[in-house]
Amino acid sequence: MNAVESEEAVSKLAEAPFDPEGFPFAFLEAFGNKPTTLKRLQSKSNSSNQSDLPGGVLQRNNIHLLVCSEGEVTTALAAVRESPATVRYKAKIRNWANGFPYVNGGLFSGGVEVPRFSKIARSYLLHVGNLDWTKINPDIFGSMIQAVADEEERGALGMHYTSVPNILKVLNPLFLDELRSQLEAAGDNARKLLNLRSRMARIRVFDPACGSGNFLVIAYKEMRAIEAEINRLRGERDRKSEIPLTNFRGIELRHFSSEIARLALIIAEYQCDVLYRGQKLALAEFLPLKDDNWITCGNALRLDWLSLCPPTGTGVKVQREDLDLFSTPTQEAEIDFENEGGETYVCGNPPYKGGTEQSAEQKADMSLVFDQVTNTWKSLDYVAAWFYKFSLYAGYTSASCAFVSTNSICQGEQVARLWTLVFSKGLSINFAYTSFKWANLAAYNAGVTVVIVGLSANLASDRFVFDNGDERVPIKRVVSNINAYLVAQPNIFVEAKLQPMTLVSEMMNGNKPVDGGFLMLSRDEAQHLIKSDPKSGYFIRQFLGSSEFIKGNQRYCIWITQDQRDLALSVPAIKNRVDQVAEFRSQSKKELTRRGANTPCEFQQVRQKGNETLIIVPRVSSENRDYLPVGILKQGAIIGDRNFALYDAPLWNMALIASRLHWVWIGTVCVRMRTDFSYSNTLGWNTFPVPTLTDQNKADLTRSAEDILLAREQYFPATIADMYNPDRIDTEFPLVREAHDRNDEILERIYIGRRFKNDTERLEKLFELYTKMTAQRSLKKSSNRKPRAT
Repeated sequence: MNAVESEEAVSKLAEAPFDPEGFPFAFLEAFGNKPTTLKRLQSKSNSSNQSDLPGGVLQRNNIHLLVCSEGEVTTALAAVRESPATVRYKAKIRNWANGFPYVNGGLFSGGVEVPRFSKIARSYLLHVGNLDWTKINPDIFGSMIQAVADEEERGALGMHYTSVPNILKVLNPLFLDELRSQLEAAGDNARKLLNLRSRMARIRVFDPACGSGNFLVIAYKEMRAIEAEINRLRGERDRKSEIPLTNFRGIELRHFSSEIARLALIIAEYQCDVLYRGQKLALAEFLPLKDDNWITCGNALRLDWLSLCPPTGTGVKVQREDLDLFSTPTQEAEIDFENEGGETYVCGNPPYKGGTEQSAEQKADMSLVFDQVTNTWKSLDYVAAWFYKFSLYAGYTSASCAFVSTNSICQGEQVARLWTLVFSKGLSINFAYTSFKWANLAAYNAGVTVVIVGLSANLASDRFVFDNGDERVPIKRVVSNINAYLVAQPNIFVEAKLQPMTLVSEMMNGNKPVDGGFLMLSRDEAQHLIKSDPKSGYFIRQFLGSSEFIKGNQRYCIWITQDQRDLALSVPAIKNRVDQVAEFRSQSKKELTRRGANTPCEFQQVRQKGNETLIIVPRVSSENRDYLPVGILKQGAIIGDRNFALYDAPLWNMALIASRLHWVWIGTVCVRMRTDFSYSNTLGWNTFPVPTLTDQNKADLTRSAEDILLAREQYFPATIADMYNPDRIDTEFPLVREAHDRNDEILERIYIGRRFKNDTERLEKLFELYTKMTAQRSLKKSSNRKPRAT
């Protein structure tokens, strides 16, 4: 029989019902044994079967077969190997059953039920087996395995794979760019090249949230490329790499992912050996794999980073009296480093999770990290714990880090709560990428807005900011300092103010009903109420929350002033609704709400008299718009507490709020809700740096605000949501864009005498003014203090 015929026969045998007694003979028949040969083997009286094992079949000079029960393969195989008959009758040993070289037993440990493959499945396996797998990068390879094998991750492959360009945004400025510059500076100087190669052999890269190891794999491959160039320049192309794979360490919460990370690094090492040293030398050193374990499975926020990635080969154990953060892990990495000293670079993409999205276990992690140092940590993103834990780690070893993070840790109230702690440990930001979309290969990839922050205690005089701006390729700028808002200005924290720091009008909250919905009316309900009793029309007002203002939804409310109370209650339908408000408030668990049952005709929190002209600013609006939604409401309109408002304020205030300058300030210093701005009067408006305005400045800004309102009128009944849609404003509502451009022109010339080049320049100017304003206020306060008696 030829190979194809044998393959078909074995396939049929595999599909047939299993017969333990007949299987050895059917198996031999599939490989061309004649019926007479099989008959002699089966014969009981004159058998040619030489097996000395019960149920065994031994064909001289060929094979020794033994059928065993499930779970007894190892025992049966040993019996066949040790059988005297196997040696005496020269049965051939099956080489695949020899001691197989170690191939990451941790990943494939445990029992796995082998599926029964169909012909189609088999053809697929043969096809993929014939592909050139050496061309597949281990960074995506690890993500592929994880997505296929992990039920929770299945169907979300792209979510685990971060593109190489994005990973290099972290690694290049962290340390790779500096290594490449040293390589270039060395030229063909053999001594300098040798020193650089020795330095690289002692560099450690540590990812304490490594997933399937993508950051570590890319770091290793890039360093091998630099080392290969050194070897080429020194005439040592075949030299074995001096970069230990075990210097690329990680922590990963999930066991399977941690095993994949280790395997991906091993594959990366093999591919680099093939590329730089040749196939023969690579294969000679590839198997057996070492069973060293340098990727630790565990919770990075509960493990001792110093013991897992120590600053020296001897390891470090630290017990802190003030914070038991560095507790010894239950299962440490199994090997020490092969080198002493050297640099340590910590990197990665830790999980983000905002304060309201964290699980109970994650909250417990945050408590462990922050409880003893601050009581304001509950609003921090989960990723903040990695930054703070690195600051503690850096106190015991010379290390730098760069983490990818949601941009929210560099905006709003989180800034002061996190970065004052980090900076107190002697660290500073040495490079940063400002906000950009962190995309992956997921089929439905929305992309999260992130920043990259690099930290170090060993700072050069120059630091680097990478601004994305309107360009696809980030612009690298050399700056003297980077503050926690990722602005090239001195370290300063914007604090909420109860009153405006400049001579702008006061901004207040809207009205809060707390009425159970009984004072609210739809359009139909309002019309029905007026139709049933025309007197009710005196008490029905237009009501606007943020949605009503932005999207144009129509809504109404019952608004009763103290002097109208008796008249309002004379309308039965209104009295019925007021009584229901009283009942609702009286049943509340909150004392303030229960007290409001005594005044059920009114909103619980009243900010308006009801006859003001309002400049309205919604609390929450999309960051996708180029300008904040702001507008004017005629007298009589009532706003809800989802808005802020300036009551009877000069119109030039609206020009400030509608400017790109204010959009940039709010996006930086106020809290964000996912991709939306969460406006704050105390943190955003009261702190907004505005230079002294002349009467002419105010007149010019008043006119530009009027132009914006007139431009909107041209497109009635289009809504704010329509006109400020970034995909429509330029094509469908160009007059609105032009009015805003004129407004920005007028305002920005007040600030610097010309238009700003981009948002980065706007933000830096605003922080410069804010720094001067706060310094002046501090100076004024100190000068007003009475001298102490001596």
